[in-house]
Amino acid sequence: MDYIHTVQYYETDKMGITHHSNYIRWMEEARVDFLSQIGWDYARLEEMGIISPVLSVTCDYKKTTTFSDKVSIGVSVKEFKGVKLHLAYEMMDKDGNTVCLGTSSHAFLNTEGKPIRMKQEYPELFDTLSKLVK
Repeated sequence: MDYIHTVQYYETDKMGITHHSNYIRWMEEARVDFLSQIGWDYARLEEMGIISPVLSVTCDYKKTTTFSDKVSIGVSVKEFKGVKLHLAYEMMDKDGNTVCLGTSSHAFLNTEGKPIRMKQEYPELFDTLSKLVK
């Protein structure tokens, strides 16, 4: 199920269009929602001692959005081999037009900042993410 974001007035600029920086925030909102939907919400990961910092983000803007627009954000697992998680995002307006395509990459670290051997230490999470690769 896609995440739906309603563009807020404060997210727009003087020209009345959504400021480009907000799309990255929406990717985070959608990512948090996606992880909850697959049963691995951030609170659960943190309780397990897992942190997942962002390594990189890209955005390819296709069409502008404005105040009160509903933006549907689909999240998919692009690549996962245990150390890094690569996600893809497609943001669409109510008419099904793509407004933005994005990606983000994440590491999985323990609370000391050391990489986790996901397959050995958290096989259930490893299997869940591996099965979602498209």
